[in-house]
Formats: sequence, structure tokens, C-alpha cells
Amino acid sequence: MCYYNGIRVSKADYLRLLAIEKELKNLQFSLNRPVQSGFVYGSWPIVKPLPGGNDFEIVEAHWEFIAPWCPNVQAVKQGRKDYTTLNAKGETMLGSKLYRDAALHRRCLIPSSGFYEWRHQKNEETKKADTYPYYIGMADKEYFYMAGIWQQWTDKETGETMDTFAIVTTAANDLMQQIHNTKKRMPLILTETLAAEWIFGNLTEERIQKIVKTPIDSEEMIAWTVAKDFLTAEDPTIEVDYPELLPLL
Repeated sequence: MCYYNGIRVSKADYLRLLAIEKELKNLQFSLNRPVQSGFVYGSWPIVKPLPGGNDFEIVEAHWEFIAPWCPNVQAVKQGRKDYTTLNAKGETMLGSKLYRDAALHRRCLIPSSGFYEWRHQKNEETKKADTYPYYIGMADKEYFYMAGIWQQWTDKETGETMDTFAIVTTAANDLMQQIHNTKKRMPLILTETLAAEWIFGNLTEERIQKIVKTPIDSEEMIAWTVAKDFLTAEDPTIEVDYPELLPLL
């Protein structure tokens, strides 16, 4: 799963997608967000293709995939008590009434500099599991792309319309199986080539299934433990050592 994300891209940088470049200096929102919890149900930048399939735009979207049949904000909040739509399971989304159309026709990218996940380890004294947070990123990239799907939603009471999205997840690779060792899931991280194909390609169901079943290689990733209060830390990415924690293989 991916419920805690982070991004640090200065406005002097560029967001690159193959040969396409977008200047970020004119954006009306910040791309400097070291950590954000999905459970605040706030906004996050996403990359959407423009009509014609040759260019893209970066927009802020609501991090939570809201069903088009959901009538109003009250119904959205009520639905959160039963399930969350912050993530969409890649292997099954084509069979989902909620996600299928977006998976086929409204795919997007979620830029990230790194995300956070919890590892469980049994405490031999208490016989219960202690949890340790990790910051996970890419070894040779300052930022990368997670696969996403988006849906425009309209509040039928107010008429307000907004883009909403979910991060697509996949089965954990060798590294993430050790970190997210309860559910063994991870965000679907795309190479630059796959990122372009994901948002610009006219993908068949078979091709989508192949992509979502191909997690990024562990050797391309880095990870280290951070403070347990990372959500409120000034710099949530600073490494913190836990002597009792067994090393990753």
C-alpha cells in the first residue's frame, strides 16, 4: 500500500517525461512536500495527458478516488468508514466497477521523491509486534513516478467538480516484502519509458495487466529507517537507527 508520500522538486527544476519538459516555476501550488498522509484526504499533484496524447499537464487533485455515483461530501465521508480508495489494487482494478473505466481510459502519474512504509518485528519480551517506519526512494533518481488512475467527481448538491485519484499498487518486490511485511504491497513505480506508455499509450487490458504485475526491481531502490513521529518531524527523511531492529537482507 502507499498512504504516506513525499516530494521535493524545486520550482527551478523540470519535470521530465522522455523528451517532454514542463517548467514548474509557473505552478500555483508547491511541489515541496516532504511528507503527506493520504488520510488527511488532501490534494496532491498528478500528471495527466492532454487531449491528443502528445502533451501533459500537472494539476492538483484530491487524493481519494471518489465514485461518480457518490452524491455529496457527506456520502464520501460515510464511505470512508467501510473502505479507503487512496490506493487501487492493480491486479484486480480491471474487474472493479469503481476502477475499471479509469484504468482503461484515465491513467495518470503521481510524482514522488520517496514514500513511507511501516515494518513489523516481533518483540520477544512483549510477544507483540513493534513497528518501524522506513523512507523508500530510488537509488539514482531524485524523483520518480507512481502509476495512478483518476476520476472527475461532481458534488450533486453544490455542483463543485474536482479531479480525484488513487495510487495503483502491486505485489511487493524482494525489498518491500521485508519492509511492508504484513500486506506485502507497494506502489507501482514506473520507469520513464513505462510512465510515458502509461499515460499516453492506448493500452489493451493484457498490456495493463502486464505492467501492473511488474514491480520495479529492488536493486533500483533505497530505504532507511526514520523517526516514528516522521509525520510531524521537521525533516522526516533523516535516518534514525533502531539497534533492536534486524537488518534487511
